[in-house]
Amino acid sequence: MKDKRILYVSSEVVPYLPETEISSMSFEAPRMVNKQGGQIRIFMPRFGNINERRHQLHEVIRLSGINLVINDLDMPLIIKVASIPKERIQVYFIDNEDYFKRKATLTDEDGKLFSDNDERAIFFAKGVIETVKKLNWAPDIIHVNGWLASLLPLYLKEFYKTEPLFTESKIVTSVYNQSFEGALDKDMISKINFDGLSTEATKLLDEPNYNNLMKIAIDNSDAIIRGSQDLPDELDSYLSDLSKPVLDYFSIEEFADPYTDFYTNTVLNSN
Repeated sequence: MKDKRILYVSSEVVPYLPETEISSMSFEAPRMVNKQGGQIRIFMPRFGNINERRHQLHEVIRLSGINLVINDLDMPLIIKVASIPKERIQVYFIDNEDYFKRKATLTDEDGKLFSDNDERAIFFAKGVIETVKKLNWAPDIIHVNGWLASLLPLYLKEFYKTEPLFTESKIVTSVYNQSFEGALDKDMISKINFDGLSTEATKLLDEPNYNNLMKIAIDNSDAIIRGSQDLPDELDSYLSDLSKPVLDYFSIEEFADPYTDFYTNTVLNSN
């Protein structure tokens, strides 16, 4: 992986949020590539329950300051950055006062999904892409983790399809068994179609539940990784019928060699 550029986009990363399959792998995979001499960038949301002082987050003024249009509203994009201690790995945080200031991640204290999670997902996807454009950093691989990041492949393939920075980028999505009950806002599809995305590409989001969000990510990716040993039956069947490369599940203790081989010999060589 020496000198390869990999962009990791995740809804959660340790040590900034508690350990889960997603947050742990979103740290371990970049650390592995970093040790192999690859160049990495990690992006995640700046949720309000992340302790900025403890983790020494600071705003990057030169990257902040643009507005993203979400459902015809201008929403200011704030970029913060921190370094993971001892690893020499930088993490970029996508922030916005309206979407990410609350002291929680995806649900309220009663476990109910926030009503604007659909807009937060749109903002996160567009915010990552716009920031990478400002960095002028062309990734060889873009690796997506977590359903809040699931719109990124769709936006890259549709909204940003003429952006030269990503012409050669390969998209990998890891599919996990960290889902949610019910669905996001029923108007999510109209908010996405406001950006001019084709109705054919977004039709699954007529019902924006977990499985359909992941199917959208899968459909717009070049390769898939099973991030959990057991997946929802519907997604398990979807991956089994897929004609694109799928890497089987590997635990955090044994993933390094299979991931390296998959990145190098399968993803980067796919058409």
